[in-house]
Amino acid sequence: MKDDQDEISRGTAYGLAAYLLWGAFPLFFHQLLPANAWEILAHRILWTLVVCVIGLLVLRRTKFIGALVRSPRRLAIISAASLFIATNWGVYVYAVNTGHTSDASLGYFLNPLVTIALGVVVLRETLRPLQWIAVGIGAIACVYLTIDNGNFPLIPLVLAGSFAMYGLLKKQTGGTLSAFESLTAETTILAPVAAVTLAVLIARGETTFASQGTGHTLWLASSGIATAIPLLLFAAAASRIPLVTIGLLQFITPILQLLCAVLFLDEHIAASRWIGFGIVWLALVVLTCRLPGQFGPFAPIGSRANHRLTRGQMLLRRRLQDVARRRTRGRQRRNAGHYTTGNANLFANGQGDAGR
Repeated sequence: MKDDQDEISRGTAYGLAAYLLWGAFPLFFHQLLPANAWEILAHRILWTLVVCVIGLLVLRRTKFIGALVRSPRRLAIISAASLFIATNWGVYVYAVNTGHTSDASLGYFLNPLVTIALGVVVLRETLRPLQWIAVGIGAIACVYLTIDNGNFPLIPLVLAGSFAMYGLLKKQTGGTLSAFESLTAETTILAPVAAVTLAVLIARGETTFASQGTGHTLWLASSGIATAIPLLLFAAAASRIPLVTIGLLQFITPILQLLCAVLFLDEHIAASRWIGFGIVWLALVVLTCRLPGQFGPFAPIGSRANHRLTRGQMLLRRRLQDVARRRTRGRQRRNAGHYTTGNANLFANGQGDAGR
């Protein structure tokens, strides 16, 4: 029990560190100015690939490459996912470096609602009444923000939608790749586009990598490490703590992004804009609420939540149940043998726990 608690505590610390780092990303990307969004995105992809390749070579975890190449379906899904995450990265950097960090924050506040909407539309998942209410409030927030600003909230919705689609596609891979392997595959697919983008920028004289001093060059090169570290921390957390905890920790990132916008990047948010944020926050409160006897929206597989299990998950559950039943029957037979033969040494030697 103590070991389990230690693992949960360690996992919570990893998750907290990951979301704190992601929350501080506006300050990191603001530091990369005067590079434009295209240059930052290209460097982020290429340097992340360098970090991933080095990591995989050190860990000797390259077998997944052959398996991925031999599976056209998985390769197609990873390719599509890479396009959505590149869109997310590019729009996020553009938002931060053009004074729209608060819009980026709003996008990640909206992300859980958009993810749920995708689950209903694409996966035909069913929602509880409170979840429908939360999605409805989120839609009202989008309408209000459009009317208030006079423009469609494009940046928040593109960020929320691209990340939700990325998550949906990653779900289709069935967890066959680790976070590090998946990031390597995605950046490998994106690398040729990133290289061409940099070549075009160099030809136009619009790059800053070698023209703004050593410090600026190192900042751009560090974008690979800045991408990989929080992702690895998140992967370590996800394997140790319940999905409920991860679902609650995720709200740290947009809160910190909003604080960065207001306190450090001098973005002014009008009172009417705060009302829009308030409507979104209300939707999130409703989303995370539970009625008596119900599980929240982030309940893990195996709870009574309205999650649709994949065929693989159902098969795994049945196998685990079969193993548990066989172990139970084995213990019962051993117990019967113990009481009928009077062999007290069986449990004294610890053999009675062999099936646990």
